[in-house]
Amino acid sequence: MTENDERQTTERLRPQPEERFAGVARTFDLGAALAALRAEAHEAQDGHRQITLFHRSPVAYVLFAFDPGGALNEHAANGLVTIHVLEGRMNVRADGLEHDLPAGQVLILNPGVLHDVRAVEAGAMLLTVHMEERSEVGS
Repeated sequence: MTENDERQTTERLRPQPEERFAGVARTFDLGAALAALRAEAHEAQDGHRQITLFHRSPVAYVLFAFDPGGALNEHAANGLVTIHVLEGRMNVRADGLEHDLPAGQVLILNPGVLHDVRAVEAGAMLLTVHMEERSEVGS
């Protein structure tokens, strides 16, 4: 084992993705997953913690737990994005508009839309990304 392999092993917070994403059918208890996420020993970065619950191209499901004021800075995805607020209240700025999203609301963004997320209060969201196939320029 190299030093780099050893460092990656000791720094990994969770099982390898191929272990987490195995099987032909998956169920998720989002409440339990949020409790486990919030209980992790490491500090939250930018006021949030996240875990990819499932990723099999072209779809990814990512669970976020936010502290009040936690944020995801402006970014875009090469795919359709859904932001489903599970707890609390999120403010999403997308395409020049502000979206105030309480628990139970879902925002859907087209591919390539720049957006950011701010937690107005402690909360959680489930992010789903349906990636688009990259096409060759000029095709």
